[in-house]
Amino acid sequence: MRGFFFTWWGALLTLICLVHYVRRRQSTQNYWLWLILMGGWIGALAYIFVEIVPDLGWDQPFRSYFVHRKKIEQMEAAVHDNPSPGNYEELGMALLDDKQYARARECYDKAITPRTNHTDVFYRRALCALAMNDHAIALPDLERVVQSEPAYDFQRAPGLLANVYAELGQNDKADALFTKTLQSSTLSETQCNYAAFLLKQQRRDEAKQWASEVTHKKKSLPNYNRRLDNKWISKANGILKEIG
Repeated sequence: MRGFFFTWWGALLTLICLVHYVRRRQSTQNYWLWLILMGGWIGALAYIFVEIVPDLGWDQPFRSYFVHRKKIEQMEAAVHDNPSPGNYEELGMALLDDKQYARARECYDKAITPRTNHTDVFYRRALCALAMNDHAIALPDLERVVQSEPAYDFQRAPGLLANVYAELGQNDKADALFTKTLQSSTLSETQCNYAAFLLKQQRRDEAKQWASEVTHKKKSLPNYNRRLDNKWISKANGILKEIG
């Protein structure tokens, strides 16, 4: 164990862990600091696999293969035996989780019938369209969702609809819906999209305010939430740099 600290690679691993800990962790997580300093190579590697790898997203391919693919295979077999709307919806959900957006949208098309009246299937079909940058296709589904349940998915749905309005050049609708949604929503995605919209409208001071709201969360968010928000924190930083 002692020899680990006197090799250059051992010292490098420990240094990487310490830098990551200082930049990312909260003071309540002192057990990681103890493990890094006292655990030798075992402690350093444990920290890397548990904390650094998920932060970098390197675990996504493995999780996708072992979790999502198994579910996809099960639902493909179910659809083969019984091509019902319910089975197509579950297959679409599995494909959406695996980021196979085109196939997922096809499944949702088959899951939706004239008698379909629940919101989630339309919402998820819209998510597939948005992932493929097809805002015009996503628009009617999102409008249907928000009209039925204005705060659907913890108010993510109205935030997405506002951004779709912005992408399609319907600026008045976008501004009104962003403003209404952000009166009660604190989703980083919505705040960041609004900041980007304001910047396009040359409302730079307001854009800076909303982008700063996102970046200020970096130190206070729990680890899991921070990983989910990393994309929006990075985008907000880009907006602030553009504003100068």
